[in-house]
Amino acid sequence: MDLSLLSQYVVNGMMLGMMYALVAVGFTLFFGVLDVIKFSHGDVLMVGAFAGYTTYLGLEAAGIHSPIIQVVLLVMASVAFVAVLGALIARYLVLPLSNAPALNILLATLMLGTVLRESVRLFFPNGSNPKRFPRLLPDTVIPIGDFNLRVDSLMLLIAGLVVIIAINLIINRTKLGLAIRAVAQDAETARTMGINFQLVVLVTFALGSSAAAIAGVMNGLYYNEINFGMGLLLGVIGFASAIVGGLGNIYGAILGGFLFAALQTVGAVAMPFASAYKDVFAFAVIIAIMAWRPTGLIPEKTSERV
Repeated sequence: MDLSLLSQYVVNGMMLGMMYALVAVGFTLFFGVLDVIKFSHGDVLMVGAFAGYTTYLGLEAAGIHSPIIQVVLLVMASVAFVAVLGALIARYLVLPLSNAPALNILLATLMLGTVLRESVRLFFPNGSNPKRFPRLLPDTVIPIGDFNLRVDSLMLLIAGLVVIIAINLIINRTKLGLAIRAVAQDAETARTMGINFQLVVLVTFALGSSAAAIAGVMNGLYYNEINFGMGLLLGVIGFASAIVGGLGNIYGAILGGFLFAALQTVGAVAMPFASAYKDVFAFAVIIAIMAWRPTGLIPEKTSERV
């Protein structure tokens, strides 16, 4: 295979891995603090992408055409909107069901995802059709031998890495992160030590949802298109990544995200069938890994939650 084409596949795989890791981190944060699987997470990502797109339309209508200002403001608006949405979901759906069987929360969040998806399709103007996401990042290329590296891809990779590092620092180097880890380890003991359990849960859901919003905006900026169903597959892949990496462990979620993207890339490049089957190949390998390591690549017994 041509080296430049192979390099492009690698960059594409890293981009996908970054987005999957951001989604998987949300799943593992939610499970870490409350032992719940929030199946509406992929659709929350989609809402984040549409919030960013709506902000862009508003800025254009207001006469603000600077791409730098637009991308900064649409990311901030998307993160803020989805963080509030995530906290509301935790406050009015997940926490009231915290003592119910796990299946109840799973079904409730699954149905909420359908509500979010169908609401965008029905109430967003022309919501059933794909939207052309603005191309706000530089589309120039940096030639490296036979390989041309797109500047926008490099910027998105760096932005995703910064977000993951920031989340890691929040979890491991701040008092908020200490409270989150305390709740994840033992909620009752954390309560007796004066930690505001409900506030920690709300902040954790806002944090995980914000990561999904950034992944949604990254997806729009990279592919220049969003649609109301984009969160379905991304949510399933993010959940599979969190499971195979080790649900409840943030490093496992990141590892799982990049592993899934690598499998998709291998499926598209090396397998003797069309790249349309790359998802089939990736899911088949993930199933085999889960059968081999049911507790994930980073088992819970050797790692702390979150």
